[in-house]
Amino acid sequence: MCGIAGFTHKTAVTDRELIHKATVCLVHRGPDQQGVYESNQVSLGVVRLRIIDLEGGDQPIFSEDRDTVIVFNGEVYNYRELRRELEALGHCFRTRSDTEVVLEAFREWDTDCFRRLRGMFAVALWSESRRRLVLARDRLGIKPVYYHRRGGELYFGSELKAILAHPQVERRLDLEGLDYYLSLNYVPCPHTLVQGIRKLPPGHWLEWQEGRLRIESYWRLRFEPHPRWTLPAAVEELDWLLKEAVREHLISDVPLGVWSSGGIDSSTILHYAAAATPGRLKTFSVSFAGRSFDESRYFRQVAALYGTEHYEADLNPSLPLADAIEELAYYSDEPSADAGALPVWFLSRMSRQHVTVALSGEGADELFGGYITYQADRWARSIQRLPRALRRLVLRGLRFWPVSDDKVSLEYKAKRFLEGSLLSPDEAHCYWNGAFSRSEKRAFFGAVELNGLGDLFAGLPPESERCGYVNRYLWFDQLYYLPDDILYKCDRMSMAHSLEVRPPFLDHRIVEFAASLPEEMKIRGRQLKVVLRALMRGKLPEAVLRRAKEGFDIPAHEWLRGALRPLLEDTLTEDAIRRAGVFRPEPICAAVRSHLERRANLGFHLWGLLTLFLWMERWKIRGAPLETARQEAAEAARVCATS
Repeated sequence: MCGIAGFTHKTAVTDRELIHKATVCLVHRGPDQQGVYESNQVSLGVVRLRIIDLEGGDQPIFSEDRDTVIVFNGEVYNYRELRRELEALGHCFRTRSDTEVVLEAFREWDTDCFRRLRGMFAVALWSESRRRLVLARDRLGIKPVYYHRRGGELYFGSELKAILAHPQVERRLDLEGLDYYLSLNYVPCPHTLVQGIRKLPPGHWLEWQEGRLRIESYWRLRFEPHPRWTLPAAVEELDWLLKEAVREHLISDVPLGVWSSGGIDSSTILHYAAAATPGRLKTFSVSFAGRSFDESRYFRQVAALYGTEHYEADLNPSLPLADAIEELAYYSDEPSADAGALPVWFLSRMSRQHVTVALSGEGADELFGGYITYQADRWARSIQRLPRALRRLVLRGLRFWPVSDDKVSLEYKAKRFLEGSLLSPDEAHCYWNGAFSRSEKRAFFGAVELNGLGDLFAGLPPESERCGYVNRYLWFDQLYYLPDDILYKCDRMSMAHSLEVRPPFLDHRIVEFAASLPEEMKIRGRQLKVVLRALMRGKLPEAVLRRAKEGFDIPAHEWLRGALRPLLEDTLTEDAIRRAGVFRPEPICAAVRSHLERRANLGFHLWGLLTLFLWMERWKIRGAPLETARQEAAEAARVCATS
């Protein structure tokens, strides 16, 4: 795995340290080698984590005539077959790396080459004679690409910090991105939390030439459920696809292991990896010893079944949690309001002590319907038949329930569900995983609202007999929640420790297969992931197949009242809130007091604010004063309405 960075310039570069500065800040992504390329028009930088062709794959890599140069982050799993095809067309290779295959594929097929690549990648290619820069990102958004336009020039990088290395880039909080962050717990593509910086959407390429910018899609997700599928046929197809995907994801010249939670997703990957690996695999897990949500009995059972060399880390308040959270402010690039980032941090740190590559089960929930939120979407449709006044009355009654320290208490879940039932179905789906409601944003942030979540749903088809609500929300989550929360979190936490994580479920052939299945093969009654469970029945222990899903989260309510309380109180001070701009100190400070005094469970709200403020302070990101922000918001809304 690697990190890439670069920028264009109209004349010969004068500050030759700038590209080195942008590159060095990514060194955690690739500590094994650094390289730069500079011409009169472009500067490119790369850091490399050696995975394939350890000796010969250093970057940048040039075409034979040195007219085209590539910097590359990721893995292309079908690079060997592409290499054979390109050799038959007359291309010569000097390395065994997949990076050089991408370079020659681009020279042969131009931007059409990206649809031929099977893997995860972010790539930059420069053609000197055409003075043309092309960036591309993999289909599912496993690997990140940020970019910024300034005066006709283009800056880009694998992480925001590579762009913020440029002293000309203004560090202003993007209000539209903030609004999304507060609603969703993540910032959906193409938005970010820094004004003027954007994310390249998954499955797209970007072309910069002579100051002109062009962005196009080379792959789009399509949900087209097909009536031809029977459950036995779907199980057979998924079995073949997983065998192929896992076999390809095991290609590595360095030690490799598997992340295991003891759930069906990671256990499925372990099953196929063990079948394709002659030796003994290493597995890695996080436990919460003594807690009701601890998963250790499941992942230990699976590790014993496959005879793995197993490692686990117990996550508890005695660990340096506050130090890790402050480090997240640097490595996260954008704050992660998903508290699951902290377990992934410690899991990555432990894994890197033993391997350089880990396979994970990310993506299965979004492909096959694994979240209880999809059932909540259905239950909400039923409860919405009840009078609204009755639902509000029950919700008010929940104020008298005891406030629990449990990871996600019954009181918290019931309150969240009833609040969501008062929203539209689309807003409710986002609210199950989100944090702040509209009324809370108005109270905390002065009604600085630029967007509605309806904009995100606009490109999705309405519910119909062919595409019901389950597929509609799976589609939404694959477009936004998966790349901008789940994969974002995994990329930043793993790469902070120079660990490459590969998700075989996100082979685009499996994604397209899942999109072709009818809803009843994903969710049927109370059963989630129907086709995946049918596939693994008889392969995995029944206890694993029957167990309820546990979110990969920390007990945020409890820890923010205990081990993390000093960090919370030191970070969300009235002075810090005023310095940040935009925010109102009084309601935020009141929310902190309410949580600490156990009058409400606001742990997930406060986690999002804590990580946001730590990030803003670390990177010196500032919002406009509240009144200025309101004016900017009103002007932005006016422009959007007239454009």
